[in-house]
Amino acid sequence: MPVLLFLIDTSASMNQRTHLGTTYLDIAKGAVETFMKLRGRDPASRGDRYMLVNFEDVPFGIKAGWKESHAIFMTELRNLQAAGLTSIGQSLRTAFDLLNLNRLVTGIDNYGQGRNPFFLEPAIIITITDGNKLTSTGGVQDEVSQHQETTTITNHF
Repeated sequence: MPVLLFLIDTSASMNQRTHLGTTYLDIAKGAVETFMKLRGRDPASRGDRYMLVNFEDVPFGIKAGWKESHAIFMTELRNLQAAGLTSIGQSLRTAFDLLNLNRLVTGIDNYGQGRNPFFLEPAIIITITDGNKLTSTGGVQDEVSQHQETTTITNHF
């Protein structure tokens, strides 16, 4: 009964179009849907649970947790929009926090007492991204701030 967590890049760069005219985000959504259809055919997948996290800031990045149904997961997947910056570090942290919270709620982990060794719940994080390098707003803000300072100084003289 593994947990499959899909971490989807929803930065603005995912709006790029391929030579076929589809966006990178559309390809990512299609890949997840295809994966779930193929996985659903396997009888061993009956206990699988799916989670969906995107690159938005917490708590908006968690689209479907362990409580949501398959239908809600698919609806949230189809409604993903690409905007903002790539923040893979924060998004991975959100994914691990969600998995840890799930383990706490289900009784696998106990704060202060460690993990119950007789419980085993494998978790798989599947990340789909275009791999752009802009990973935080810091670089953009610094660039904008320097540009504003330059224009401010120019305007004062």
